[in-house]
Amino acid sequence: MKQQRSARAPSKSAPKKNSSHTTRNAASKPSRQHRKNDNRPSELTDASRGERLQRVMADAGIASRRDCERMIEDGLVEVNGRIVTELPVWVDPAEDTIVVEGRKLKKPSKNVYVMFNKPARTVTTTRDEEGALRRIVTDFVNHPLAPRLFPVGRLDFESVGLLLLTNDGDLAHALTHPRYGLPKTYLVHVRGSLDDDQIEKLRDGLYLADRKSGKTVGASRTAEVKVELVKRNRDTTVLEMTLHEGRNRQIRRMLAHVDHPVKKLERIAIGPLKMKGVQRGHWRELTPPELHGLQKAVKRASKAAAAKTD
Repeated sequence: MKQQRSARAPSKSAPKKNSSHTTRNAASKPSRQHRKNDNRPSELTDASRGERLQRVMADAGIASRRDCERMIEDGLVEVNGRIVTELPVWVDPAEDTIVVEGRKLKKPSKNVYVMFNKPARTVTTTRDEEGALRRIVTDFVNHPLAPRLFPVGRLDFESVGLLLLTNDGDLAHALTHPRYGLPKTYLVHVRGSLDDDQIEKLRDGLYLADRKSGKTVGASRTAEVKVELVKRNRDTTVLEMTLHEGRNRQIRRMLAHVDHPVKKLERIAIGPLKMKGVQRGHWRELTPPELHGLQKAVKRASKAAAAKTD
């Protein structure tokens, strides 16, 4: 019959543990047993649902990604009311509630996309020059979520029509970068009667001065422009012009080049997005189909630009 081994008595020479140190460590850092039993909710193990928790924390400015991992392992982070100590964990920062050392992480701003019908004599900027009393486009847009919206591209002071405002920097970059060449369409009222030869010159492209830092540094030909004649009489010609580049005051300069100055310039489309249902000086959010169409157009333009460089 086997005898059970008795527990060894502690050695008299063994040093006493510092009880205050042990208590302090236990309060600040969970035990290994606690970590082992802290099972993650199953939804947080699904990699398709979002981003890694430590990356979301790092992007929010909490600490470096490596330090954020240590904070998670030390039991300092809660997701949806539950302490998480094991990695990897995937979260949706817009939906999940993340608390770090008792402080709730601020949820990311919702992307907002606004169609604005710009009136004349309004500056396309978020802040005008100091002391100026001119209206700026953001004066007109009082969005209920109060995000920081900025205009995508420019319409000059006297021009009117479609202007997109958003807080989505990636989309704004793609819509304005010359590499993608997303078309913008304008309705142009011109003084006098343009003949067919002059319209053909506009289509083929004209040499315009290039300026840098306020100085003329040469001239280059404009890219091909789509020009449709809408109306023509002795006093006024109305054209629909579509550009794939965005030089400063390009349409006004082109029409001045053929001695027919612009009387009124209105932007009516950006890619597939058309101005409709908005009075001058008013705004509305894009509909889901409008936003989807714009994003698809950007994707196609991006692929086309990549193919050209291959």
